[in-house]
Amino acid sequence: MDTSTSESWVEAAWRQAADKTIRNAKRIQDTFPHTSLQGMYDQNDPDWWTAGFWPGLLWLVYRDAPQHESATELRRITESCEQQLEGCLRDPDLVDHDLGFIWLLSGVASYRETGSAEGRRRGLLAANLLAARFHVRGEFIRAWNFSSSTMDTRGVAIIDSMMNLPLLYWASEQSGDPRFRWLAEAHADTVAREFVRADGSICHVVEFDPHTGQKLREHGGQGHAPGSAWARGTAWALHGFALSFRYTGEARYLETAERAADFFLAMLGEDIVPVWDFRAPAEHRAAWDSSAAAIAASGLLELAKLSPRGQTYAAAGERIVRGLYEHHSSAELAAEEGLILRGTVHYPEGRGINVPIIYGDYFYMEALAKLRGDKGLF
Repeated sequence: MDTSTSESWVEAAWRQAADKTIRNAKRIQDTFPHTSLQGMYDQNDPDWWTAGFWPGLLWLVYRDAPQHESATELRRITESCEQQLEGCLRDPDLVDHDLGFIWLLSGVASYRETGSAEGRRRGLLAANLLAARFHVRGEFIRAWNFSSSTMDTRGVAIIDSMMNLPLLYWASEQSGDPRFRWLAEAHADTVAREFVRADGSICHVVEFDPHTGQKLREHGGQGHAPGSAWARGTAWALHGFALSFRYTGEARYLETAERAADFFLAMLGEDIVPVWDFRAPAEHRAAWDSSAAAIAASGLLELAKLSPRGQTYAAAGERIVRGLYEHHSSAELAAEEGLILRGTVHYPEGRGINVPIIYGDYFYMEALAKLRGDKGLF
């Protein structure tokens, strides 16, 4: 790997990842990968929450070189993915708060890159369905539809939701209707109050009374336990609140993003990839999460444009991305489809431990795009 200058390592990292993505597309085609097992990405149904990250990754590569010989094929794949994803919008049981993750990286990305009227229509439809999940009394967006023996999911919100709010901000801009933004801000305010602790740590799941909207309890979720500090949840928070500040200019969101970022960096220390939960006990610290590192790095690079302490956040984001490339990427593993190694999906359930994950790959590429000076967000 050529790491002699900042520019050279960024370009080398981008080219390695882009070339591998183009090669992967020949096999993965218009399916929906989640985790890489024994070097090969699996295939999931289009209703799974990660379904937008593969088309989003392809749009990042397409945007870089729309005249490249692979561009036509990449665009065909993304369009086919988008058509499959629209089917989920017709089934209320398949629609949840992850509409932002799915449609910002598919239909909205298509509209932004090509002017696709269908992409815009689908994105606005998804935004309307996301807005319909708003709990009026509790002022939060309901996360899930499934039932659970440990919580009443009719009143559950999760920290991941902060990354879905840009779909509502975008819909307000596109439609001229401020209600989408109002709902997004109300939800963000609830998350800031009920999920973000005084020390900047984040809880994953909060259960509210589905009738009154009052907070009942925290759940550990994908973290170790209530009161713990799931690394990816911290990354979702710092990145998501930075995006809410970017869209609204409301200083309270910047302050919340900075608190989460400062906690993440303090717990990370000199490492590149965090342990899956910063507060996991010693016997549960053998799992790491490169996806948390990539999400946080892209968020830090976004925060660098917005915060008075931008230089500090820029340096931290670049350090993490460079460390992922030099020490945790698959650059020298031709048989591995995943771009970055050692991600963990759900440690408490024993799913996807220390493997490449598609959203880790997406945010790694998004961070590299920012370091290259690319403008715009999906």
